[in-house]
Amino acid sequence: MYAITVRDGEDPKLPDLVWAETPTPDPGPGEVLIEVTATAINRADLLQRRGFYPPPPGASEILGLECSGTIAALGAGVTGWSVGDRVCALLAGGGYAEYVAVPAVQVMPVPGEVDLVDAAGLPEVAATVWSNVFTAARLTAGETLLVHGGAGGIGTHAVQVAAARGARVAVTAGSDEKLATCAELGAEILVNYRTEDFVEKVKAATDGRGADVVLDNMGAKYLARNLEVLGPDGRLAVIGFQGGATGELNLSAMLGKRLQLTTIGLRGRPVDGPGGKAEIIAAVVDQVWPLLASGRVRPVVHARLPIAEAGRGHALLDSGEVTGKVVLQVR
Repeated sequence: MYAITVRDGEDPKLPDLVWAETPTPDPGPGEVLIEVTATAINRADLLQRRGFYPPPPGASEILGLECSGTIAALGAGVTGWSVGDRVCALLAGGGYAEYVAVPAVQVMPVPGEVDLVDAAGLPEVAATVWSNVFTAARLTAGETLLVHGGAGGIGTHAVQVAAARGARVAVTAGSDEKLATCAELGAEILVNYRTEDFVEKVKAATDGRGADVVLDNMGAKYLARNLEVLGPDGRLAVIGFQGGATGELNLSAMLGKRLQLTTIGLRGRPVDGPGGKAEIIAAVVDQVWPLLASGRVRPVVHARLPIAEAGRGHALLDSGEVTGKVVLQVR
């Protein structure tokens, strides 16, 4: 098969991405082989390309944490799937390729009438949002969720699912155009972080209470302000550290309001067992897929590029100008 390989280039800090021949994987016991139609770019891919985020032991060295396509073969012991089924899957690696082997429990049917190419951008955001916002942070109807980076891939999905499940959603974004998109998706409280203070605006919109849950991709930069914007018994779910990985945590502020902080990564989690990928994927199919099938939630795709232009897709995501996902089409 062919896949994107990472090779040394002119810039030692940014290796080249080359579409080149590489061995085709075989599905092991409990796995399926997917003929990839499309994959999607995540910030983890940008980090791995630069050597900062290696795959977990045993995972493919090829980039790509999600894909869509059709099942090409079944490993021993796999039931419930057939060759030719249209699927999408959460991966530990290997998505930037013509074929990928993945545990069958991480495979999902394409929901409803969602386009097969666009479905490539669903597994990572759906699993991240469900495990962080609804499982760990326990967001319920009537509560207020603040989503930082509301126009990003994870943000646009979180806004829609939270609104569809009866929560009130606040977002931060860096332009009025991105905020307008968030409003169309269901956000009610809109904060331009370049010109407005999200603590002041969220508290003003909630009669001083603040948010019940914050979904944060910034890390250290927003840590103190996130504790401030949370109301009593609030929950902070940190999923990234674009604003730094190291910061001081004010335990007094947390104790005073009974705040909780959670961090749930996906890539290195075990497949099975409590809180494993199988459990998360099953919950996503049960709770989120009906919202996609009904049209209440939809994939938000900023650009669809051929897989050979993966480098251009990385630059686009890195630019900060993306709304939703960047999808790489293999077939």
